[in-house]
Amino acid sequence: MFSSSTLRSALLPLLGIALLSLPGCAQEEGSTTSTDTADTATVDLSAPSPITGGTTDTIDSDVPFVESPQSVVNKMLEVANVTKNDVVYDLGSGDGRIPITAARTYGARGVGIEIKPHLVKKARENAKENGVSDLVEFRQGDLFKADLSEATVVTIYLLPTVNMKLRPKLFRELEPGTRVVSHDFDMNEWEPDTTWESGGETIFRWTIPEETPDFVNLEE
Repeated sequence: MFSSSTLRSALLPLLGIALLSLPGCAQEEGSTTSTDTADTATVDLSAPSPITGGTTDTIDSDVPFVESPQSVVNKMLEVANVTKNDVVYDLGSGDGRIPITAARTYGARGVGIEIKPHLVKKARENAKENGVSDLVEFRQGDLFKADLSEATVVTIYLLPTVNMKLRPKLFRELEPGTRVVSHDFDMNEWEPDTTWESGGETIFRWTIPEETPDFVNLEE
């Protein structure tokens, strides 16, 4: 398992991406920042991470699979104020821990979008083992082609360039009031409602507004 700092230092240079200013260095105007200890894990996903070994796929994706620590998953859902009435979409859902945790902890419905078949299979197995197959589903496909309109919460752990590519889609498809939560990476001019930091991890939360900001090009 790689830490978030390892992800920044190793993956981004290899992909030729100039990393934006590290989140959390300065508090955005209108946002709140808190620092505390993340919650303890609630979901047992103890199998080895696919990034460190096991089955490989021939399908490429924009982001390699690096799992969010379970404590960060817990905090992401807390920051999103998830309830049993929510539908949580996780884009690039990997082993499924975010939708599974949303279902187990809050009774929410969860949908994972993942391009790699072996991760979709693993996520479905994890959902069954955790007793939430009736509340979550995992769809194999391209997150940029997925219909997000049902979501009331969207969670992501993607690279900065992917966040920016995704941003217009979020504004096109999500209803005002939908919460968007990102692990580690922000969305440039779109200032978060809340920024949480602890132990080198950062979580951002935004809310889709009634009117699309001028800096968002919905045609992109």
